[in-house]
Amino acid sequence: MPDPPVEVVLVRPEIPNNTGTIGRTVAAVGGRLHVVRPIGFEMDEKARRRAGLDYWRHLDWREHASWEAYLADARPRRAWLFTARAERSFWEADFRRGDVLVFGRESDGAPPKVHEWIEREHGADHRLALPMLPKPELRSLNLACAVTAAVYEALRRIGWTPPRDA
Repeated sequence: MPDPPVEVVLVRPEIPNNTGTIGRTVAAVGGRLHVVRPIGFEMDEKARRRAGLDYWRHLDWREHASWEAYLADARPRRAWLFTARAERSFWEADFRRGDVLVFGRESDGAPPKVHEWIEREHGADHRLALPMLPKPELRSLNLACAVTAAVYEALRRIGWTPPRDA
């Protein structure tokens, strides 16, 4: 399979519908999805079929036993961590083809070791937030919505257009 224009990493996802929606988005743009365990639901073929994920066979996806296993298996070159706790907007990022967009789980985001890895390998400016009104009752966006916004902004910034013969 050719190098994807963008890769999405879900670290410890909890909600199957979000993961399904994210998988559909990633498949629609020819990206690659990485799902990092532990996962809050079953990901076997029977569970995917039951959830109506009939397009999943068209998705380039990998499952990893842990964050460390993901790093060893995928060896990401350039990554961005999306977090509600970042100061920098994703509009300020200089996305490039093949970038990795990392997202934590729905309830509490990415674990400290992911934040530490991003800062050590890429710097604090690789922690990004989607702009929102500063209201305490609006903690964050739904994960699937955030991933979709980030994927399409990254693709826009790299000048991606879908191939006509895909």
